[in-house]
Amino acid sequence: MSSTRLSNESYLAHIRDESARFLEVLRECDPTALVPSCPAWTASDLLWHLTEVQHFWTHVIRTRPSAPEDYAEPVRPATYADLLTGFAAQTAEFTDVLAAADPSEPAWGWSVEQTVGFSYRRQAHEALIHRVDAELAAGLPSCVDALLAADGLDEVLDIFYGGKPAWGTFSGLPHYLRVDTLDTDHSIWIQLGRLAGDKDGEHVDVEDFAVVSDPGVEPDAVINGTAADLCLRVWRRADGANTHLTGDHAIIDHFRQLIHAPLD
Repeated sequence: MSSTRLSNESYLAHIRDESARFLEVLRECDPTALVPSCPAWTASDLLWHLTEVQHFWTHVIRTRPSAPEDYAEPVRPATYADLLTGFAAQTAEFTDVLAAADPSEPAWGWSVEQTVGFSYRRQAHEALIHRVDAELAAGLPSCVDALLAADGLDEVLDIFYGGKPAWGTFSGLPHYLRVDTLDTDHSIWIQLGRLAGDKDGEHVDVEDFAVVSDPGVEPDAVINGTAADLCLRVWRRADGANTHLTGDHAIIDHFRQLIHAPLD
């Protein structure tokens, strides 16, 4: 498949744009409005969450390549007005620090990739998804950039759900599903299998999947739709009503069960 990756300049522009829209929506939103996609949160909780996230990654980039063992969590402001002011200052600081860093430089990350570039990509998608959360809380429609959504779909499938812990070994089965983004012409191949290994003194053997290169065989099933519909569906910010399914529905149902596991 062709890579979904964007340029680092594009990721940075998306972080700025998505964060600005996030703030714009929440300025006009009832602070007590519930966030449908995050039922335990209100709009004020959502605002503080992205502030904390960008505060943390500002620290990571500034102290690179050290792990953030000395990170001190910020104190949540008491009022919504101060939350809004605090986010505006934090997102400006974060994007300035990120822009000044070479994406190829070593930096701590929770995934395999240990460069500043990890933060460029991850935080573009973090800001995108939480901007959609803000619009859901405010009862507003969402418009999502197709190429960013295609890359977000690849990231959530490959890294969040498809990423493998150091303790486990993935064994693939001859069952493949392909996810096609119709508006960006990307295809993501999924191989079903099992993850096994010893975790904290206990043997674990569970069903799993991995994102793989085109295996050169016909897929057992295909899911297609626009990049935005697919990305938001996998992130549980949309119901997937506009996606289309063909092939072995047992394979599709199995895949759905795996992506309904909690996201850490």
